[in-house]
Amino acid sequence: MGYKNILVHLDEGDRCSERLGVALRLAQSCGATVTGLFAQSENSGPSLVARRASDHLLAAAQRVREVFEAAAADAGVTARWWQLSHGEYGHVIGETVICARYTDLVVLGQHEQGGDNRVPPSLVEEVLLNAGRPVLVVPFAGQFPVVGERVIIAWNASREAARAVNDAIPVMKHAKSVLVLALHPPRDSVADSGEVPQVDILEHLASHGIEAKRERMTVQNILPMDAVLSRASDEGSDLLVMGGFGGYSAGAFPLFNRGSNTRHILRQMTIPVLMSH
Repeated sequence: MGYKNILVHLDEGDRCSERLGVALRLAQSCGATVTGLFAQSENSGPSLVARRASDHLLAAAQRVREVFEAAAADAGVTARWWQLSHGEYGHVIGETVICARYTDLVVLGQHEQGGDNRVPPSLVEEVLLNAGRPVLVVPFAGQFPVVGERVIIAWNASREAARAVNDAIPVMKHAKSVLVLALHPPRDSVADSGEVPQVDILEHLASHGIEAKRERMTVQNILPMDAVLSRASDEGSDLLVMGGFGGYSAGAFPLFNRGSNTRHILRQMTIPVLMSH
């Protein structure tokens, strides 16, 4: 089991090279092909109305393609190029979601609040919730020459967390350390679930040759994801693995409202995050 095709979102933004570098290094470790997808919002009014790429957008795509192909060649990685036909907002989101479904892993950039408008702000969330593929989100600040040597997993035994852990196995096979941070709500908010078989996420990881440690974290009086990010900083982690959730309204236990946790991480992340929905 491994990634055979990694999709990286490309545009003419300053962070494009960082995302590309992360994708190429992952491809080197997995023997994967990297697909560069140029998807950028259009600024030209007439082009938006006509739903066709402006000369500026076409020129930007050509510049990015040259950089992408040269970087892939230097890295010794097989590359292919995809380019959206135009940059209307809904088209960029919808077509990126569709393209993502034909790959094993999608590398996207964190949206920067108040940043430029080259990419729809909701792109990461839309791909995460609708593509059916794991998404690796690279922060909008910092350099990440190594991703996946020191992994931390935010584990709550949910369907989404289970998918994220399995989707991250190709990365974790090469990790030097893996910490499973088992998140638990306060004891008085946990209902009796009855008798269940003895299940162990560490045993599952071990079956894939991944040696991991577990740490229990009972979260009170702090947002769960703030606690996770703090622990990741303590560990010097370079990758967070977690489930990605939709639905952002308050739940019965607000601190464990999973959709809000997802959005909070997408805003506050300081290291790359691999999410699955």
